[in-house]
Amino acid sequence: MAHLMSTSCSIKISSSYRPCGQPLSQDRTVLPNSFTIKTSKSPFKRLVSKGHRAGRSCVVLATAASVSKEVSANPRSGSDRSPNDSSKPQRVMVIGGDGYCGWATALHLSNKGYEVAIVDSLVRRLFDHQLGLGSLTPISSIHNRLRCWKAITGKTIELYIGDICDFEFLSETFNSFEPDAVVHFGEQRSAPYSMIDRSRAVFTQKNNVIGTLNVLFAIKEFREECHLVKLGTMGEYGTPNIDIEEGYITISHNGRTDTLPYPKQASSFYHLSKVHDSNNIAFTCKAWGIRATDLNQGVVYGVKTDETSMHEQLYNRLDYDGVFGTALNRFCVQAAVGHPLTVYGKGGQTRGYLDIRDTVQCVELAIANPAKPGEFRVFNQFTEQFSVNELAALVTKAGQKLGLDVQTISVPNPRVEAEEHYYNAKHTKLIELGLKPHLLSDSLLDSLLNFAIEFKDRIDTKQIMPSVSWKKIGVKPQTVPAN
Repeated sequence: MAHLMSTSCSIKISSSYRPCGQPLSQDRTVLPNSFTIKTSKSPFKRLVSKGHRAGRSCVVLATAASVSKEVSANPRSGSDRSPNDSSKPQRVMVIGGDGYCGWATALHLSNKGYEVAIVDSLVRRLFDHQLGLGSLTPISSIHNRLRCWKAITGKTIELYIGDICDFEFLSETFNSFEPDAVVHFGEQRSAPYSMIDRSRAVFTQKNNVIGTLNVLFAIKEFREECHLVKLGTMGEYGTPNIDIEEGYITISHNGRTDTLPYPKQASSFYHLSKVHDSNNIAFTCKAWGIRATDLNQGVVYGVKTDETSMHEQLYNRLDYDGVFGTALNRFCVQAAVGHPLTVYGKGGQTRGYLDIRDTVQCVELAIANPAKPGEFRVFNQFTEQFSVNELAALVTKAGQKLGLDVQTISVPNPRVEAEEHYYNAKHTKLIELGLKPHLLSDSLLDSLLNFAIEFKDRIDTKQIMPSVSWKKIGVKPQTVPAN
């Protein structure tokens, strides 16, 4: 991130870009971008530049430039939705729209006829550089992604590059875009990342909790009717020895009965930040009348949606490392390169899972059926439950059909968690709203495995084994070592 002495400036930047559909061998077309630069106090400046005092960092507020007329646009039909005006498309701000879930969601909503803006600090890409990690899939810059989307569909997604922990930036973004709904993915999402060292634990909680607080204040100040759709996590609940309800539980105690928030048993500094978010959102719904939906999401797998499959420059990221990779995605990559599947401990850890195509569907359903003013809804967002051992068995079977020799090993569990436990979580509310689940199938596993095989030359096997220990976290800043 650049550090500039001036507090405000205007610049023009030209960048090379290969229009969608143009072969790699052809000459590239240069398209201009115009950016307005405004100052922002970055909460991750210590992560960007350690060892010296950082200056004030700059935030880029950008809109994707119009694409070359040589590229034909084929607008896709989409339904216009607005709670107040059916003739006006609903405006949806996707915070964290450059990330794994956010990118797929932004494209899906745009394709469905919503007016979409992405707000992102692009810090997730910085994490890869810091830790020596990388996506299995090659991912284009956010600007080239949006140009490609415009070229293929004729639809524009606005782009605001900045940090939501900077309330001045967020305020200007809210006043500029005027969202009817905010989809909030803009948080540090990795439990292992939050357990690397003290500085990353602090960053995770500061970034996530303060960022969400700023969003709540922005809604109160500038868009009080705006519906917040916040990505939570099933990890807030932990693994209790009773059924997990959707957000609330009715308890009878000493002759009295009440419905209360379901008890939280977070298992990392990341999960704790999500618990803090939930409490803050619930309070502001009660105090300020904010309308909010908390999507407690399970573990996401997959990489393709209808929209991200349209062109290689729209590809989503797929993480397979021990810091950001999720279980099923990691197992498929391990099988593709002949690495034994790494089951942590006994492998009985059971969680809710869902296809990324269902993530985007769930978000759309939440937006189309908003919470009432003052209502804090909680939906458990997953479609199936699996243990780690069950996932390993499914990947082994699918890999063998493709001629892969898939082995499984048990590795010492780097986390502090129950490895054998009861787990039964309710997840009916999104089904009732119309969710049509994509259940884990042989064809999906074949697709994931073939995708991993296609890009196997990009796999760094040194990043597969876990390298972050819950018990060994300390004050000294750490790097994640290559094994």
